[in-house]
Amino acid sequence: MKKILAYKRIYLLGLIPISLLLTFVAKESNYFAEQIYAKHIYKLISQIISSITGLLPFSLAELLIMALPIATLTIIVRFIIQMSMEKDKRVEILYKGFLNVLCTGSIIMFLFTTLAGINYYRDPFAIYSNLEIRDSSVNELFALTENLTVEANELRAQTTQTDDKGVFKLSMNNTELAKLADQAYSALAKDYPILGGYYGAPKPILLSKAMSLTEITGVFMPFTMEANVNVDVPDYSIPATMLHELAHLRGFMREDEANFLSYLAGMKSENAELRYSSTMLALIISGNALYEQDTDLYFQIRDMYSEDVLRDIRANSEYWQQYEDTVISTVSNKINDTYLKANAQTDGVKSYGRMLDLLLAKYREDQK
Repeated sequence: MKKILAYKRIYLLGLIPISLLLTFVAKESNYFAEQIYAKHIYKLISQIISSITGLLPFSLAELLIMALPIATLTIIVRFIIQMSMEKDKRVEILYKGFLNVLCTGSIIMFLFTTLAGINYYRDPFAIYSNLEIRDSSVNELFALTENLTVEANELRAQTTQTDDKGVFKLSMNNTELAKLADQAYSALAKDYPILGGYYGAPKPILLSKAMSLTEITGVFMPFTMEANVNVDVPDYSIPATMLHELAHLRGFMREDEANFLSYLAGMKSENAELRYSSTMLALIISGNALYEQDTDLYFQIRDMYSEDVLRDIRANSEYWQQYEDTVISTVSNKINDTYLKANAQTDGVKSYGRMLDLLLAKYREDQK
C-alpha cells in the first residue's frame, strides 16, 4: 500500500472531491453558477478552446472517439503482457492499473464539471428573455401551432432546392451552412448579449450514418468545445441541429432551452432555409403536444400543412423508421436519459418537450 501511495499521480484522485464540491456549490449558489462561472470563467475558457479546435476542418472529438477503442485495446494488451512477464509483481501491477483507471476517471470528471457540468445549474434563459412562463390553455397551444404552420408553409415555398422526390434539399454545403448558423447567433446576440462571443463553427460528423444508429442528431463535446452535427439526416433538420448544438457551446446546456435558442437564432437569419428548419423544429414539438391534448384540433392543423411540408415530414419519418427499436438506439436512449437526469434535467428525455412553455410565452409576447 505504501508503494501505491508513493505514486505521484495518486493526487489526481483529489479531483473527484473537488468536482463534487464545485457541483454542490453550483447547486446551492446561483450567484456562483451564473455570475462567476457561466458569465466569466466558462465564457473565457470556451472561446479559447473553441477558437483553437475551430481551426481544424474536421471534428477533433470524433477523431478522439475513433481512436479510443484502439488506445484502450493497446493498454489492455500491454497490461496482460506485463502481468504475464512479471509474475512476481502482479499485485503491484494490478494496483497500479486500477489506480490509473481511477485517475483517468477523476480527470474526466473534473474536466466535464469545469467545462460544462456547472452550466446545468445556471439561470434559465427565460430570465434573459424576460418571457412569462405559465400554464397555457389548449386554445393557446392551437393558436401557436396554427401560427407556426403558416410560417412553415410560407418559408417552404421560398426554398428552391429539392431532390428527385420533391423533398427539401439544402442549396449550400456544410461549410456555408455553418457560417450562416454563426451569423444567426451574431444577429440574436444583439437582442441577447449573453449569446455573443467568438466560437468555432459546427462540425459535420464523418460517420454520420453510424451516428443515426444511436438516433442522435448532434452532440456538443465540452472537452474539445465542438458542436458536432449528424449530416446524414434529412436536410431540413440539419440547420436547426447546428443551431441547437451552438446553444450548448454558448453555455446553455438544457435541451429544452437549446431547442428554443435554435428557433430564435434561426428566425434571426436572413436565409429562408435556416428559418424553415427552425420553424419545423418548433412546429413538430408544438404539433406533437397538441396531438396529445386534442387529436381533433391537431388534425385541423395537419390539414393546413402544404404538400411540400408534408412531403418533408414523411421523408423524415421514413428515414428514422429504419433505426427504431434497434439494440443500439435503445441503449443510446437509455444512456442519454440517464445523463440528462444526472445533470439536473429530472424529466430525462422528456425534457425536450419543455421548449413548448418558452414557445407559448414568446407567442403571447408577440401578440401584444
